[in-house]
Amino acid sequence: MARQPRSLAGKVVVITGAARGIGRSTAELLIGERARVVIADLDGALAASAAAELGATPLELDVTDHVAFTAALDTVERDVGPLDVLINNAGVMPIGPFAESNDDAAYRAFAINVFSLMHGTREAISRMRPRGSGHIVNIASMAGVVPTPGAAVYASSKHAVVGFCESLWWELRGTGIELSYVLPTLVNTELAAGMERTRATRVVEPADVAAEVVAALKRPRLAVYVPRSMGTVTKVGNLIPRAVGNKIMTASGSDHVILDSLGSEGRTAYEKRVAESAPAADAERARR
Repeated sequence: MARQPRSLAGKVVVITGAARGIGRSTAELLIGERARVVIADLDGALAASAAAELGATPLELDVTDHVAFTAALDTVERDVGPLDVLINNAGVMPIGPFAESNDDAAYRAFAINVFSLMHGTREAISRMRPRGSGHIVNIASMAGVVPTPGAAVYASSKHAVVGFCESLWWELRGTGIELSYVLPTLVNTELAAGMERTRATRVVEPADVAAEVVAALKRPRLAVYVPRSMGTVTKVGNLIPRAVGNKIMTASGSDHVILDSLGSEGRTAYEKRVAESAPAADAERARR
């Protein structure tokens, strides 16, 4: 007999980077499930606007400021309730030829996509373990399991998230804490700004990712592919000889679609926002 889906009613959920895109869509669905949602975002004004519209609690937060991250979770637990779910959604996608990139862009990407996610996960574990329950959801990407030419730094950060979660899952066995990582294909958000769609590109909407996150919270599973069919595609792809895989990449245009977006209006605007997305991490790096 199949397990009954878990109720999310009354659950306290913190979502980082939730003022737009996947985070906002997830917040909206969870509020529909009667969860108590905290929308955390670097853009405090946008977080407040989204929270007011959806009926959530806003929280201005630079996730790269780990002291502030911890304090924010303390505030949530004091004012909203004990943390039941943390969704580490905040992330950036810098692109461009790796040989022309610089250390600042790489440090910024890892500060947001990896180190802040790890810090949030550690904080969540420390709060959930004494209660013997909770769920941590870390947003990764298909770029964490497949080649992503033109986004080597981004892909490496998402590979780190996948490896982190696969290893941490073993450490959390028996604690009552559930762990999931989410592997969406290209999502129709600012991260995909300027990128043309190819025959091999599977584009999903933020709502599609949100639906799978909510499904995983109701029926926990570790790896969450969006769309689900990508789980099978990935397994089959791993069996294909590299030479065949290379031909598929080039024939579909997937080997250059990301780089082709450089200089487009939407991409330029997004890259500007990425450069301003980790003020605490940038300040710390400047002091060293």
